[in-house]
Amino acid sequence: MGMTAHARTEIVVLGGGYAGLAAALRLAPQHRVTLVEPRERFVERVRLHQVAAGQAGAVHPYEKILAGTGIRHVTGRAARLDTAGGRVEVETNDGQHLDLGYDRLVYALGSRTKVPALVPATAGTGTTRVYSAETAADLATRMAGRSGKRNGRLAVVGGGLTGIEMATELGEAHPDCEIRLLTAGSLAATLSEPARRHLRSTLDRLGVRVQEDAPVEDPDEVDADAVLWSAAMTPTTGLAAEAGLALDEHGRVRVDAALRSVSHPEIVVAGDAGAGWRMACATAMPTGAHAAGTILQEARGAAAPPFRLKYVLVCMSLGRSDGLVQVLHTDDRPRDLVLTGRPAAWVKERIVSSTIGLLSYAARHPAALRTLLF
Repeated sequence: MGMTAHARTEIVVLGGGYAGLAAALRLAPQHRVTLVEPRERFVERVRLHQVAAGQAGAVHPYEKILAGTGIRHVTGRAARLDTAGGRVEVETNDGQHLDLGYDRLVYALGSRTKVPALVPATAGTGTTRVYSAETAADLATRMAGRSGKRNGRLAVVGGGLTGIEMATELGEAHPDCEIRLLTAGSLAATLSEPARRHLRSTLDRLGVRVQEDAPVEDPDEVDADAVLWSAAMTPTTGLAAEAGLALDEHGRVRVDAALRSVSHPEIVVAGDAGAGWRMACATAMPTGAHAAGTILQEARGAAAPPFRLKYVLVCMSLGRSDGLVQVLHTDDRPRDLVLTGRPAAWVKERIVSSTIGLLSYAARHPAALRTLLF
């Protein structure tokens, strides 16, 4: 799909996470960009296990990140997508209703923890016993207020990378709390055996009891004072489905090689909402940068190149003094090469810090985002 520079100038980006922010920053020098994101601060999702443990420093004001970029930040939620008219209806945080027109749209609404429907998705009342990464701050408040045996037993449901980071961080921060990690299958099944051996050793050192082959359908099944649900992620694609965008069998938006929606090519998709790659920060920013590149190329009348992603590694925090770096084949299969302990914790911290660092730098030098592309 080609387009001329004067005809495609209004860009709306839905979602201000890693993918949406990367796309908006790369597009801003050449287009008028509106970022629709209800939060006033960018949340480092990869640090939410630290938030759950009561540590600060995982949020950054959008006002500061976007200063001088020309990007308009609308604090609100996209309520309806009119693809035929090229418009987005937005409900702002202060109760207004905006109708935003677009020439191209970046769909980057990401994903959220797939919590069973009967469980409240947010805390707020102080009476819930079930938490997720999205309510990590509420869990931190509860853990900080423990006294005696009250709330002394915590169950983390989900033996993937998120659940492991949560369990180890909380185990280190609250050594007096009885913590269990429940997983439906094997612990960290996507990692190599050397990596899993280190994980088991670390969890044992921190006093976290692991129960494998222990599927949980309902948090009420779990005998614990509090439950941290980290079992699965689900894409935030309800808006896309209602607008008629084609989805795959997992509910993610189907895209072509250039990350355009296969049913609505005026819409490009980035981050966890798109089909074809693993849900992760490591894929969010490259897809965001490439989605923006597709729009920039087509604005010049050029063909957009295909998106190519080569995996390098996956890294994990295991508390503040331990970590794990799993080296990967380019197709995301694990190698037997792993880095552990304090050196791995140092690498993990450098990578996490460089992520927000690159986004902040890209606000002044958008071309830097091209370094994410292979």
